[in-house]
Amino acid sequence: MNAKTIQNKFGTAPVFFTAISTILGAVMFLRFGFAVGTVGFWGTIAIIVIGHLVTIPTAMALAEIATNKKVEGGGEYFIISRSFGLVIGSSIGIALYLSQAISVAFYIIAFTEAFSSSIEYFKTMYDVHPILDYIFFQHSTQTIGLTALILLTTIVLTKGADLGVKALYTVVAILGLTIVAFFAGDTGETTASTGNMLLSRLNWDELFPVFAIIFPAFTGMTAGVGLSGDLKNPRRSIPLGTLAGTIVGMVVYVFIAMKLSGSAQAADLVDTSKLVMADIALGGSWIIPIGLAAATISSALGSIMVAPRTLQAIARDNILPSEAMNKNMAEGRGKNDEPFKATLITVIIAIVFILIANVDMVAEIISMFFMLTYGSLCLISFLQHFAADPSYRPTFKTHWIFPFIGTIMCFGLMFLMNTAYAILAVILMAIIYLVNSIYNKDKKNLAGIFQGVIFQLSRRLHIFLQKAEKDKNIGWRPSVVCISNKSFDRFSAFDMLKWISKRYGFGTYIHQIEGYLSKKTNIEAHEAQDRLIRLAEHSNSNVYIDTLISPSYTSAIAQVIQLPGISGKENNLMMFEYSSSDLSELDDIIDNFKLIK
Repeated sequence: MNAKTIQNKFGTAPVFFTAISTILGAVMFLRFGFAVGTVGFWGTIAIIVIGHLVTIPTAMALAEIATNKKVEGGGEYFIISRSFGLVIGSSIGIALYLSQAISVAFYIIAFTEAFSSSIEYFKTMYDVHPILDYIFFQHSTQTIGLTALILLTTIVLTKGADLGVKALYTVVAILGLTIVAFFAGDTGETTASTGNMLLSRLNWDELFPVFAIIFPAFTGMTAGVGLSGDLKNPRRSIPLGTLAGTIVGMVVYVFIAMKLSGSAQAADLVDTSKLVMADIALGGSWIIPIGLAAATISSALGSIMVAPRTLQAIARDNILPSEAMNKNMAEGRGKNDEPFKATLITVIIAIVFILIANVDMVAEIISMFFMLTYGSLCLISFLQHFAADPSYRPTFKTHWIFPFIGTIMCFGLMFLMNTAYAILAVILMAIIYLVNSIYNKDKKNLAGIFQGVIFQLSRRLHIFLQKAEKDKNIGWRPSVVCISNKSFDRFSAFDMLKWISKRYGFGTYIHQIEGYLSKKTNIEAHEAQDRLIRLAEHSNSNVYIDTLISPSYTSAIAQVIQLPGISGKENNLMMFEYSSSDLSELDDIIDNFKLIK
């Protein structure tokens, strides 16, 4: 990497500012007052707490995983695919990409709301031509939204990620000014009794439906992770920026809930056509729309930067169904490797959802996909704790209980928020996985993280069974070991061992290689074992297969009878095989009978 490329890399600040500008964005301005008015102050606090029982464990899981290995381009997708394997990981990655692409539409739709008061003013003050009325007033969301999307896409494709990061500082400054103005203002009409009514009100029936609409406000904490490929030190910047953005956002939302509950009428809060924060803030009629526009356009900008990079990373893993699709989506342009064609696909998806123009519905769809992604990240962290992989040594460490809570909360909340959308999301994930499995048979489907978990379960079960040997009342169960040096000539012994171990017993098949241990015989042993395992897979057997290098039949038997059984107990039965046409093999078995006994 040359010096010029290093200079173009970003530090921790862009991760934090990308996160906080997305967290304090569209939902805060457009729907947070609706939440307070619908479920009350304590219900809103419950939403904030529940939401952060998802986001904080996810942020901690991200911080932990990111400090264990280098996070390359693709952000969350890279982490998931390298932990779960490419087939499972890319299935989740495609769902993540869809959520990021749909987020572009969500933020653009929210951006158009900043112009609602101006549109209403012109509509009432001037006599507008019917055609203009149809285009600019009746379908203002689509008209303004598509125009903003085209301009934004042009800027991103021509200027790249550098412009987006530079714009973040301006956006955060505007957001800060907007929030200060909001806390400094008051309607001057609200009585103490109204505030007390909202403070004490608690509507649990509407909690989870409202939560589904509000949750995208908290998902911004991972927005900066998508810049992983553009960060100078991802292992430092991702944990610091993500956790800082999450905690700061949570604190700000608690205070906003307090301010709204004490400064607005319940009827005004639940009216989604009103920008309640503008009525409260100092100079709110102009500063709140500016803040809304800045926050939403920056969030849309962030999503346009991040989503194509996720698709580009998926294509570079050759996951998409055709070689042409992978080649086109993986293509990067310019010195910063900008994903030009992946950006165009992202914009097309965004256009479809802008035409729908329903903030609440789009928010619920985004919530489902983000829940799947966050649940997967928390599950990875939890499984890594359980697998106890010696190579898993993150510099940022958490207790296993945090990712466990995050995993349960994510997958449980999906169905509590909207059961129909949750079922559709799971079905879509299953379809994506099946398609990926068909087109990516050469990719690993069982990653090391699962093997580590299986190893830990197996180890603990073996120890348990060994200790349980003290109980003499347990019935006899065959634990058979078979040894043969004719494994590839005669299969009857293996077939019988397979039958014994199918349900009631345990079978270990040992292929003997005559000779002394050397580099040559060791290679031969591994090749024979791999060949036997492939044969066993085709016959659907439950037999454990191994090889043994030994100079004589007697020494091989002496070694085998001392081996521990895979059942966790000692082997209690030995099987021999010989050819009826060569009785000398039977003589060898008889000669060693006393040793076996």
